[in-house]
Amino acid sequence: PLHLGHVRNNLLGWALSGIMQANGNRVVKTNIVNDRGIHICKSMLAWLKWGNGETPESSGKKGDHLIGDYYVAFDKHYREEVKALVEKGMDEEQAKQEAPLIKEAHEMLVKWEQNDPEVRGLWKRMNEWVYAGFDETYKALGVSFDKIYYESETYLEGKEKVEEGLAKGYFYRRDDGSVWADLTNEGLDEKLLLRSDGTSVYMTQDIGTAKLRFQDYPIDKMIYVVGNEQNYHFQVLSILLDKLGFKWGKDLVHFSYGMVELPNGKMKSREGTVVDADDLIATMIQDARELSADKVNKLEGITEDEAQEIARIVGMGALKYFILKVDARKNMLFNPEESIDFNGNTGPFIQYTYARIRSILRKWNDEITLDEKAFDVELAEKEINLIQRLQGFEVAVRQAGQDYNPSCIANYCYDLVKEYNQFYHDFSVLKEEDKAKQQVRLMLSAAVGQVVKNGMGLLGIEVPERM
Repeated sequence: PLHLGHVRNNLLGWALSGIMQANGNRVVKTNIVNDRGIHICKSMLAWLKWGNGETPESSGKKGDHLIGDYYVAFDKHYREEVKALVEKGMDEEQAKQEAPLIKEAHEMLVKWEQNDPEVRGLWKRMNEWVYAGFDETYKALGVSFDKIYYESETYLEGKEKVEEGLAKGYFYRRDDGSVWADLTNEGLDEKLLLRSDGTSVYMTQDIGTAKLRFQDYPIDKMIYVVGNEQNYHFQVLSILLDKLGFKWGKDLVHFSYGMVELPNGKMKSREGTVVDADDLIATMIQDARELSADKVNKLEGITEDEAQEIARIVGMGALKYFILKVDARKNMLFNPEESIDFNGNTGPFIQYTYARIRSILRKWNDEITLDEKAFDVELAEKEINLIQRLQGFEVAVRQAGQDYNPSCIANYCYDLVKEYNQFYHDFSVLKEEDKAKQQVRLMLSAAVGQVVKNGMGLLGIEVPERM
């Protein structure tokens, strides 16, 4: 299943695509699904051994959660086997390779690559369960893709390019049959491209996927949104693609981001201690419902469905904003309680200000026009500051696009609503008796509301009309 790290990945990718579009680029949002490989075989093997034919329907679990449970089960039994071998005197590294379960998983992977109908049939069925689960999570996060690539469809392309590179002398084959790239001249080490049994590694399929993406779309830049633990991987990928004659190889952009932690430590999917994305989303919405109850219940004529929708917008806004306001390159601590606070640099604080502006404009309930007198109004310093802050939006969007930095937009929105709240505290809007001044303040309020909506929209964050 998707976890908190995937959430940061998807939110950053979505925000970045919105920002790049706002800067006049045509953006194609693609996703690569690692739908084959040893990790998939581990879940398949565990399901065959201990699953008793369990399905998402029979268990009432989301498909990705069900398969995740079998991944955890595999790991638990595998560790027990390794421990038993070590106790018999075997070296731990050797035990990890000699444990019967991992050997079976590798046999299954070889069968998969040989197109074994039974293995392929089970693989297809279990992957469909996972995708259905992922789709639900993506929908809740508000992200979607123009094209999804599957590793099972791209790895052969990669193998083909590696064989080609081998024939041209760019790579070499060792005595055990494995294929390697020697990157010592580039100041790096040697990199495995094909295992001795002929199966591919991540690098192989990344070569294939990159080739396909440039083949499928007339793009001039490719941005990979991947965690910083893969910095070395993308450095190598760029060099290998260049060696293979792809001129765009050198221009790959790795948009690298840091780890997300919760106050009680890191997340690991193998140990079953992962911060599950679905649980996190549900908790955020529930917390938003409880924390905003006082405000929402006072709204006139609010229905149960409307109250729940406000909770969804606020809960998801809190989650997204808290993640996106942090510079992506930094590791971050995600604190659910802090993220949903209605004060401070949070999504709900910005959303509440937007809802307040919408409320003012509803009460005005008329067209806002500036007559000639409005242009003669002498503006107070705080009004001038607000106008200057509004003018900064375009600069923030441009900066965020140049630096690949969504936090630029998040923090701009926060600064803008802070400025607006000071203005609103000091000046009356609806009760202002001077009509010209009132028009200016209404116009300013409407402009702030629009810019907040646009800015938060670039980050994939909705703003409620009332709350």
